[in-house]
Amino acid sequence: MKLTYVTALIVIGALAVPAECAAQNMYRIVTLGTLGGTASAANSVNNRGWAMGAANLPGNTTEHATVWIHGKTIDLGTLGGPNSSVAWSSVKNYNGLISGISDTSIVDPLGEIWSCAAGFFPSSSGHTCQGFAWQDGVMRALPTLGGNNGFAAGDNNLGQIAGWAETTTHDPTCTPPQVLQFEPVVYGPKQEQIQQLQPLSGDPDGAATAINDLGQVVGISGTCGTAVGGSTAAHAVLWESGAPTNIGNLGGVAWNTPTAINNRGVIVGFSDLPGDSAASPNYHAFIWTKTGGIIDIGTLPGDSFSIAWGINEQGQVVGQSINASGSSRAFLWQSGVMTDLNTLLVAAGPLSLVYANDINDSGEIVGGAYNSTTTDSPAFLAVPISPQ
Repeated sequence: MKLTYVTALIVIGALAVPAECAAQNMYRIVTLGTLGGTASAANSVNNRGWAMGAANLPGNTTEHATVWIHGKTIDLGTLGGPNSSVAWSSVKNYNGLISGISDTSIVDPLGEIWSCAAGFFPSSSGHTCQGFAWQDGVMRALPTLGGNNGFAAGDNNLGQIAGWAETTTHDPTCTPPQVLQFEPVVYGPKQEQIQQLQPLSGDPDGAATAINDLGQVVGISGTCGTAVGGSTAAHAVLWESGAPTNIGNLGGVAWNTPTAINNRGVIVGFSDLPGDSAASPNYHAFIWTKTGGIIDIGTLPGDSFSIAWGINEQGQVVGQSINASGSSRAFLWQSGVMTDLNTLLVAAGPLSLVYANDINDSGEIVGGAYNSTTTDSPAFLAVPISPQ
């Protein structure tokens, strides 16, 4: 999950980090395959060790949702259009349910460039995009709220899927070519079941980005904008029993986005600092707890921006740290310290780890890398090696 829009020790206080995180592991790297192109991205990893994301097809103009299972690369296909992806870091179902997004075969009648194309696909096909659920080799489309497009971000072990979907309402807060309002939703656990969540009072739009096994949902609330970050992410939200709570921010007015929540209710994401705007983000990674609130976990030395993408039950956090020119490094944050993941590798060869998107309860990390010899950009799996 690369966030391409970049114009770019902490006092923990009441935040308790489990003691099991204190030991620092080293990691061996497994390079994951593509579907014939030169790039792939592993965006989520569950507790079975399934790495999920997307891989380019030959020519690098399209990509398909992909799962890597113990060395085997599986193309999940599409809903009839050219692109698909497991785009978010919160696909956590242990029973083989995978959620993601896909182009359909239908040309978008309103000419919208929906969240899928604008944020996650190599290019816009001009087709509508819907969330999908894939299990046992079958991909099915998830419903919308009457509009043309939808998005599935992550799932839990109850078979519920968090996402967002368009309604039929023409929203005046949209920035063309976006037209329709969209709202946060939870799909399932039954097929065709969709529950609309309410954004914060006064906000017309929102999106759900992750859900844990307790049914706690996180996401964003704001205005329509371009349906990708910015003013759409004016507020970071936690829904409990359907009721939204603003969890705060780091001082900015936009790009305030929770990306993951573990079963302890700890939330991570990224939030702008003071002085930002929807067009000029300056986000830092954050971690939030109910007792400690939202805390800026900073950047790697010399960098200006950071994003936390994933968290496991032990409280280990992974993400990316970005300098002012847009160069990115994968990080691991634990026990209050952020570390460049590249410094923890036993042997990486020509690989540089650019971003880390998720971490499971075994400490396995997935993300994207750059090969300086081939100039390819492969997905990776980092497997921890316990200290001797």
